[in-house]
Amino acid sequence: MAILAQPAPALRPHLPHRRRARFSHQISLPTRVHCSATAPSKPRRPNSDLPILDPTLLTPAATRPPVINDPALKSNWSHRAWVAGGCTTVLVSLAKSAAGAADSHIWLEPILAGLIGYVMADLGSGVYHWGIDNYGGAGTPVFGSQIEAFQGHHKWPWTITRRQFANNLHALARAVAFAVLPIILVCDDPVLLGFVGVCSGCIMFSQQFHAWAHTTKSKLPPLVAALQDAGVLVSRSQHAAHHRAPYNNNYCIVSGVWNEMLDSLRVFEAMEMVIFFKLGVRPRSWTDPNSDWTEQSEATSLSS
Repeated sequence: MAILAQPAPALRPHLPHRRRARFSHQISLPTRVHCSATAPSKPRRPNSDLPILDPTLLTPAATRPPVINDPALKSNWSHRAWVAGGCTTVLVSLAKSAAGAADSHIWLEPILAGLIGYVMADLGSGVYHWGIDNYGGAGTPVFGSQIEAFQGHHKWPWTITRRQFANNLHALARAVAFAVLPIILVCDDPVLLGFVGVCSGCIMFSQQFHAWAHTTKSKLPPLVAALQDAGVLVSRSQHAAHHRAPYNNNYCIVSGVWNEMLDSLRVFEAMEMVIFFKLGVRPRSWTDPNSDWTEQSEATSLSS
């Protein structure tokens, strides 16, 4: 409520000019008080210096808890077909690499190329994992379902161990099939095919390596546990650090060989700063841990 004071019209007595100035100091002018229910307000101008956040890019993670025998965790024939297609393209790439190496009598180069593909697959898994953990939401084109699954994974990480094999791998298998098929059709270079075969195979199976990193050691096949202990596959202890606050490290999920270097050099933090200053978008890891990040145990989720 605004109080607006307005002076009433002054009464000017007819006095001689000399006495009028002195007399005017002795008369107190009455005022009228008007009350208004609404006060005039000036429109606020947004501060153009501050970055504007796009709320569609900051959609929170899924809030629906998983249930026992959830159909969303089961494989269907479409999932199995895509995994079969992805595996076929990977195997054909490796077979053509081996055949080309045998014909040209070179083995060292394709093997080194495959090793580089394995190392680069770990780096690629970390960059992809960082991106979908921190940006976008269920409504993001193309990647929406993957983003929703990964962001919800922080709240219910144990669900990945409940996913059936093809259900867990089909999205990456589809991407691998589309990416590798043109290469194996037009390329006969054993070195390039060795790199593509190993790199794409590790990327496709990275979600299975991820699931094994959430599985207790007693439930793992002995060979898998041995590969984790040897550092060939990402270990359970290393990936467990990713699920603790501030949730901004250990993103790589193939072997984890890149994690220490990327975290010590703060590579992802630098990328987040660039995106923030260029686009005004904050990553999810900058927010304080809330219900979307806080892990719920399997017993708590299933009982709620």
